[in-house]
Amino acid sequence: MAQPGRLLEKVAAFGKQVDFGKTAQDYGRYRAGYPDELYRRLEAFGVGLPGQQILDLGAGTGFLGRGFARNGCHLIAADISEQLMLEGRRLDAAAGVTMKYVRTRVETLPFRARSFDVISAGQCWHWFKRDLAAAEADRVMRPHGRLVIAHFDWIPLPGNVVEATEDLIIKHNPKWTLAGAPGLYPPWLRDVAIAGFSEIETFSFDVMASYSHEAWRGRIRASAGVGGTLEPAQVEAFDREMAAKLKERFAADPMRVHHRAFALVCRAG
Repeated sequence: MAQPGRLLEKVAAFGKQVDFGKTAQDYGRYRAGYPDELYRRLEAFGVGLPGQQILDLGAGTGFLGRGFARNGCHLIAADISEQLMLEGRRLDAAAGVTMKYVRTRVETLPFRARSFDVISAGQCWHWFKRDLAAAEADRVMRPHGRLVIAHFDWIPLPGNVVEATEDLIIKHNPKWTLAGAPGLYPPWLRDVAIAGFSEIETFSFDVMASYSHEAWRGRIRASAGVGGTLEPAQVEAFDREMAAKLKERFAADPMRVHHRAFALVCRAG
């Protein structure tokens, strides 16, 4: 990632415009959860074990935390969007799990010190004031607890549907800053090291995720560059062009879409 510091500043500035609550229904329906393999690998680090108290930061509709809850963990899901949390409760009921949702900013958590065994953050660390988020995670985590920062990103490659989709997002929203991301996040290692975490490790693996044309359009409508920032008429115009592009260039339905799962795991003092 060229000049990661400057790029992250642009991402954070763009994030001030993003409101995922505007696209909560698409977000809940089309933003898929993390692959089972991620949870299996995290268990090897002692993360996601039955009975653990886990705080999921920037939880949105709970699509990272729900996987932990299915494994018998006790989840508190923290987010600033009431609309996303309402959608999360609906998804919890459908999945037969229970999570407690708390509306709060990650940088000023309303929890007592040393309250959680694990702190997780999925697909959201770049939206936070990262130094404050790391300090708060350290404050509310029990001694020797684990912090997990996870991502599940689409990967643009020459000629693939992700590249075509990103080009279209930029056409409709030139201010979007997340195009071309490699799905790997070296700056997060520095963040947690500065905050005093140790035993820092990362892993990644690639997945060819299956999407129908309808599901891919919904997934993109639920993204920061489309439904999170554009007005409804603009989203509709984007979606029409996306549908036409899929029909013209990517006839397979369902499609296999290149994704990369990434996780950073570290230990509190």
